[in-house]
Amino acid sequence: MHGAPVEDQPFEAARKAIWAAPPNEVISVAAESLDRHAGVVDAEVLVIDYRQTFLVRTLSTGDDVPVDNTPPGRAFASQRTVREDGGGLAHLPLTVKGERIGVLSVRLPDGGPPWLDDFAGVLARALKIADQATDMYRRMRRRTRLTLAAEMQWDLLPAPAYQSSELCFAGQLEPAYAVWGDSFDWATSVGRFTLTVSNGMGSGTESAELTHLAISALRNARRSGGDIVEQAELADEAVFGRHRGERLVDALLLEFALADGRVRAIDAGSPMIHRMRDGAAERLGFEAQMPLGMFGDTRYVPQEFAVEPGDRLVIVSDGVHGARSPAGALYAEAGLLQAMRATRLQEPPEAVRTMVRHYVGFHEGAAPADDAVIVCVDWTGPTPEVAARKA
Repeated sequence: MHGAPVEDQPFEAARKAIWAAPPNEVISVAAESLDRHAGVVDAEVLVIDYRQTFLVRTLSTGDDVPVDNTPPGRAFASQRTVREDGGGLAHLPLTVKGERIGVLSVRLPDGGPPWLDDFAGVLARALKIADQATDMYRRMRRRTRLTLAAEMQWDLLPAPAYQSSELCFAGQLEPAYAVWGDSFDWATSVGRFTLTVSNGMGSGTESAELTHLAISALRNARRSGGDIVEQAELADEAVFGRHRGERLVDALLLEFALADGRVRAIDAGSPMIHRMRDGAAERLGFEAQMPLGMFGDTRYVPQEFAVEPGDRLVIVSDGVHGARSPAGALYAEAGLLQAMRATRLQEPPEAVRTMVRHYVGFHEGAAPADDAVIVCVDWTGPTPEVAARKA
C-alpha cells in the first residue's frame, strides 16, 4: 500500500486537522494548519453578514470589509481568487454547492501551495457543518441584533443559494435583521427541485409564527412524498385549523422536473414571478387560487409552463412588487424590470444582492413599509447524460 505523494502530505495533514477540530475552533485550526503546513501567515476568514453587504472578520480586529469595491469583496462577488499587487495577499471564495459562506484571505510566501484552492473547499464544507453545532458563526455574521421574528425566520430558512448541473438558485430576505413573514423554502430530490415563496399575514412574531406553521406543513407533506398539490392542501388545512380563516399565508409553489424543464405551479396568493428569456422579461400569470388557510379544504390545481436553457426566473413577494417610493411610484412598474435587466449577466447570488440594493435605493432613504423576499433561479438544463437517456 502506497502513501500519499509527498506534495499531497501537507494538504492531507491540514485537511485532517480541520475535520478533527471542534465546531467552534474550525477557523482557528485552519489558520494554524496553514501556518504549520504551508508557511502561510496572516490567514483570516471573513464570513458574510446576514444582509450580504459586509464580510465580517473572525480572527483579527478591525472594521468589517464591504463587499462592494474591495479585493475580498470582489473574490466573494465573482467567486474567483483575487490577488492584490504587492504583499502576496490572496482572497479565495468559500462556497459549498453554490452557497457563499465568505472568503479566506492569506498572505502567500512564493505564490503559496498548489493545494490552497482544495483547502478552501474543505474549509467551506467544514464551516457549513460546524454551523449546525455552535452559535459562534451566527453571532459573527450579525452586525446588529436580529429581532425575534427575524431569528425565527433565519432558523427556518434552508441555504440561501444552491447550484447543480440543471439550475442555480439564490434568495434573500429584506430587511435581513428585522424580517417577519416573508420567506422561501426549497429542496432537491431525485428528478425534481421544489421551491416555495411565502408571506405570512401580519407583522412581527405573529407573522413569523404563521409562516413557520405553513412551511412546516409544506415540508411535512413534501418529506412524506407528496407533490405540490398535497403540500398546498396540507398547509391550507393546518393554517385554517389554527386560525379558522382569520389569518392567511400567500404562497407560490413551483416544482421543476429536472429531466426536461417542465414546471408545475400553484399560485396561492401574492408572490409574483417573471421570466427573462433572450433579454426580454415577461410576467408569468397563473390562475389565482385561495391563499393557504382560507377555507381548509381548498383543492389546488397545478398549472404548467416550461423553462429553457438560459431562462431566468425572478420571484418576489408583495413587499417588493407592491412597494412604493416616497413619491408614490409603484416598484413593480417603475423599478423591478429595470433591476432585473441590470443583473442579467450576474449569477443568481450576486443578482439577488444587487436587486435587494436596488429595491432599498428605490425608497430613497425611507424605510420600506413591508418586509420582502427576492428569489432568482437560472435554468441551465439537464445534464448531457440525462438528456441522452431521455432521447
